[in-house]
Amino acid sequence: MEKSKAVLFDAYGTLFDVYSVGLLAEQLFPGHGNALALLWRDKQIEYTRLVTTSNDGAHYQPFWELTRAGLRYACKRLALELTPAHEERLMSQYRHLSAFPENKEVLAALKDKGVVTGILSNGDPDMLGVAVRSAGLEGLLDHVLSVDSVRKYKTHPDAYAIGPQATGLDVKKIAFVSCNAWDALAATWFGYRTLWVNRYQLPFEELGTQPTRTGTSLRDVLAFF
Repeated sequence: MEKSKAVLFDAYGTLFDVYSVGLLAEQLFPGHGNALALLWRDKQIEYTRLVTTSNDGAHYQPFWELTRAGLRYACKRLALELTPAHEERLMSQYRHLSAFPENKEVLAALKDKGVVTGILSNGDPDMLGVAVRSAGLEGLLDHVLSVDSVRKYKTHPDAYAIGPQATGLDVKKIAFVSCNAWDALAATWFGYRTLWVNRYQLPFEELGTQPTRTGTSLRDVLAFF
């Protein structure tokens, strides 16, 4: 199989640890930090699907607003009193999520090989800009692509189509990397060569399709090149 010429990374959960907010959540709500981080993430993703599939996307909101809505729901569900100050602290923390330690090493290795690199994310442009700068990744990414440009979240095909459009490459010459199994599956269905980064030793989705490769860290993407 011909080698890939570009690689696009999912951002939230793949380059940036969405569960790192649990540390601050635990400080604010002792004994509930992990549960809040998990429920917050689940509701955030549920909202992306809801606004994409309802009324042809008429209810679209930027990812930042869905993230805030998910936080508010999660706190109500867990019976936690979310003060305005707590909300702003947690949302600020989400802007500056911890980056996974191998990010720079892998992106630098890809650039040394002449590979086109980028992000293709549900995050809106402002969120992604802050996260990339906070992690010090600006010079290592050729593209930072947001689904906000099409107002449809992954797993809608229009969201994945942004990659080939931006790079000018056939989708089969682009590797797509995600830690989210549902994302890796949908990207495979769209036509990408895919790497599922199974950081948490989970089973893959049971829908009859497997990713091109499965690994445990971003370093496994180098096998494509």
